[in-house]
Amino acid sequence: MTRRTKAAILLAALLAVHSGVQAAPDGKEDREEKKREAPASDKGKLKISGYLQPQFQWGERDAALKVGTENENPTESFNRFGLRRGHLKFAYDYKTVAAVVQIDVSTEKGVILKDAYINVQEPWLRTFGIRAGVFNRPFGLEIELSSSVRETPERAYIFPMLFPDERDFGAMFTVQAPEDSPWRIVALQAGLFSGNGISRDNDSRKDFIGHLSFGDEFDDFSFRAGASYYRGGVRQGTGTVHTMTDGGFRTDTDPANKGRYAKREYIGFDACIHFESDWGTTTLRGEYLFGTQPGTQTSGKSPDSAALPASDTYIRPVRGGYVLLAHDIEDTPFSLVAKYDVYDPNTKVSGNALGTGETGVTDAMRTAFGFGATWHIMKGLKLTAYYDIVRNETSTALDGFASDLKDDMFTLRLQYKF
Repeated sequence: MTRRTKAAILLAALLAVHSGVQAAPDGKEDREEKKREAPASDKGKLKISGYLQPQFQWGERDAALKVGTENENPTESFNRFGLRRGHLKFAYDYKTVAAVVQIDVSTEKGVILKDAYINVQEPWLRTFGIRAGVFNRPFGLEIELSSSVRETPERAYIFPMLFPDERDFGAMFTVQAPEDSPWRIVALQAGLFSGNGISRDNDSRKDFIGHLSFGDEFDDFSFRAGASYYRGGVRQGTGTVHTMTDGGFRTDTDPANKGRYAKREYIGFDACIHFESDWGTTTLRGEYLFGTQPGTQTSGKSPDSAALPASDTYIRPVRGGYVLLAHDIEDTPFSLVAKYDVYDPNTKVSGNALGTGETGVTDAMRTAFGFGATWHIMKGLKLTAYYDIVRNETSTALDGFASDLKDDMFTLRLQYKF
């Protein structure tokens, strides 16, 4: 080792000792830094919960089942086994802060993230809060209603079309007074979201969602009603934009259209009542929404990909909703349910006009009437049988839609919640 190398090592050692003495002679700064970085107190509450939904489904030849692959023989009915959902949720609460992480394991999508957010509640009035991360969009009732407690196997058809995955990345402000306040009957949720579901955010534009509701509870009766508003945009992938008119799509081609945003706007209304009688507990719930939906020629579904659009934009007026009636039979472990839901992806075309003016299968209305029963076998374990009668809009001008599709389906689901 040369004399120059020894001198350099000695100088480095002296500098290190000198720096340590100067920075924290008593270790106070180190202790303060560790204190700031320390995790929440172990006096908080960690809750682990979840549920599994193995199910059997049967469908007519054109049905789109929720488990398994498509029909291997398009001329006959078919059936599939699968795991519709397998949720595992971790929730940690400490004082006025909560953190939630939830994953979903299924045979259809593998393992995906469902929720990952922080919820902060102010401790003085216990009225205002902030939520940030990925969580349910605050629009209406059924989006935020967990499938573990929902009366039907699936949400109304319009929701997976306009709100795929139900969740989105964003930040939300909440207002609701505590239970001991007379103002608890009013609740407000409002936030900004990325607009493309649980996929990575891909642009600098954000969507607004707000939900204002009002409700109260009495001895044998409760109600809740609300209104929702969604205002956002979908990036236009080319310079060609098609806007729906009474006679079909009108085309506007301008290179400047590429990169602009087509308006995505929904207005929704919701209501729910529960009442008890000598025959049991009855629930009546419904939602209706309408608005403007940008899509493509072959799909009216909202964006749910990290990739930016690269195709022409088709702008359609849309509407839909559902009405549900459910009843828990008194002194029995059985519940009954009936539901009607409708989704019209293009309100400006119907009947034999479908297939003209550049319209097609994407613009056909879909309605469904479903009915079923649930057997609550024991705490956490239930078996649901549900049948959907599906009807699709027909048109002699649309290939394959001269008569109704054969897409009724039956679901038999066993659920265990823990």
